[in-house]
Amino acid sequence: MCSAFPPPAADPFGRCCMQLPLFLKATKKHKHLAVSLQSSLFIMASSTVIPHSSSFISRKKDPALSAFSSSSLPFSSIPKCKKSISKKVVSVMAPQQSERMPATTGSVKTAMTMTEKIFARASEKPQLSPGENVWVNVDILMTHDVCGPGSFGIFKREFGQNAKVWDREKIVIIPEHYIFTADERANRNVDILRDFCQEQNIKYFYDIKDRSNFKVNPDYKGVCHVALAQEGHCRPGEVLLGTDSHTCTAGAFGQFATGIGNTDAGFVLGAGKLLLKVPPTLRFVMDGEMPDYLLAKDLILQIIGEISVSGATYKSMEFVGSTVESLSMEERMTLCNMVIEAGGKNGVIPADSTTFKYLEDKTSVPFEPVYSDEKARFLSEYRFDVSKLEPLVAKPQSPDNRALARECKDVKIDRVYIGSCTGGKTEDFMAAAKVFLASGKKVKVPTFLVPATQKVWMDVYSLPVPGSGGKTCSQIFEEAGCDTPASPSCGACLGGPKDTYARMNEPMVCVSTTNRNFPGRMGHKEGQIYLASPYTAAASALTGYVTDPREFLH
Repeated sequence: MCSAFPPPAADPFGRCCMQLPLFLKATKKHKHLAVSLQSSLFIMASSTVIPHSSSFISRKKDPALSAFSSSSLPFSSIPKCKKSISKKVVSVMAPQQSERMPATTGSVKTAMTMTEKIFARASEKPQLSPGENVWVNVDILMTHDVCGPGSFGIFKREFGQNAKVWDREKIVIIPEHYIFTADERANRNVDILRDFCQEQNIKYFYDIKDRSNFKVNPDYKGVCHVALAQEGHCRPGEVLLGTDSHTCTAGAFGQFATGIGNTDAGFVLGAGKLLLKVPPTLRFVMDGEMPDYLLAKDLILQIIGEISVSGATYKSMEFVGSTVESLSMEERMTLCNMVIEAGGKNGVIPADSTTFKYLEDKTSVPFEPVYSDEKARFLSEYRFDVSKLEPLVAKPQSPDNRALARECKDVKIDRVYIGSCTGGKTEDFMAAAKVFLASGKKVKVPTFLVPATQKVWMDVYSLPVPGSGGKTCSQIFEEAGCDTPASPSCGACLGGPKDTYARMNEPMVCVSTTNRNFPGRMGHKEGQIYLASPYTAAASALTGYVTDPREFLH
């Protein structure tokens, strides 16, 4: 599921937060315990996977940060090399001088990345380096119907049954996963959200009371990651945490955004801060004119295919270059959305005029964007010539199982799914409609459409598709024989209850604009999911096979 976090018992970082009072008490008498814990946390996050090269990519490594490379020793060998490991950690951890105020040390000389700067601001420190553990003040905490009830329970257990949240205006609660279902437990989760929000007087609760017709619920939005952006909760330079792994979507706005577990969320609800490790940064430079048959989904599938699903584990992924600058905000959101599929801690794109224009009518809250310094240290740098890329898919059963769409032309499919936080935005449906319009044909397999939010649903029915003579997406979809656009939600992206719209209850082959294709992800454990862009998904619907969209776009 989208919020695939391990339970606290299997999460060393979660346990650290749960037992924080004991840790703080211990450090007063045994300062070496704090150093030991910092070292342990650092070592666990220090390994990386060296990606293979390709004709589209080059990689440059900073020798000054070699401690983060794959040369780090495996856990099994740590006991035999305690002294050498200790020295390596000490050499990378920030020096004590970083805690001195600027008035004492003078102006800061060491350059920082965007993510390091955001952490520095949020922790009220003048300087930070990768590997440091700092208390970060949170600007926005988001939770939803899947993880909200658990987070509330932990909050009340640790802070008291009558405790109040740290800031009622900085908490965003969005029901969106299991909404349009008769499942009583799923419905009860939404009731728990409502009760908590009324008790705490939460300002931003996007409720739904009448599930029979979402349109009569003016507060209901839909998929949290798209709704957060549409409602103005994503702002440059801020820290946004959410109980959902795809919270990293918001990094498209130049902020630090990442997913956390229920234990951490329960703590943030009461304290408004969280102990986080500063991640090192991988930089991805994308240049070249974007071909008219490619979308951001193809770009992120290319990257994940290069570095693997563990290639960015606990690292920041920063996207820059002329291609990235040319992308719309929704396409940038797609790019950052799937950094978690590469193991990334967060994805981030520098804020620019495109960002500021998008935010003009979304928020009145002042924000301060930050940018990587010219001499900032990056763990690795990858360069892509986007003009040479072709439409891609990720074959079952992993997002890094990359292949050219044209190489899979013999794969017969049973259905197509267009939706989710990754592929259910307005521009995603516009892209699919463009392919259907260009073909003038009808789909050959059931094609399901699930708008991410209520606003996207309205756009599908109201905005004219360029070059269509005034036709809307919904009209083009109807003419192509697609299913009627469903109520906005996560839908079948992560399976859900058996009555979830478009859920795969039988072993089928599906081309999907979603983000994961693990066994059982969209329902049946034997289902086969090919991840693709809206262009490729629409083209595949027209043929009944995995299809390169250039067959219809050119």
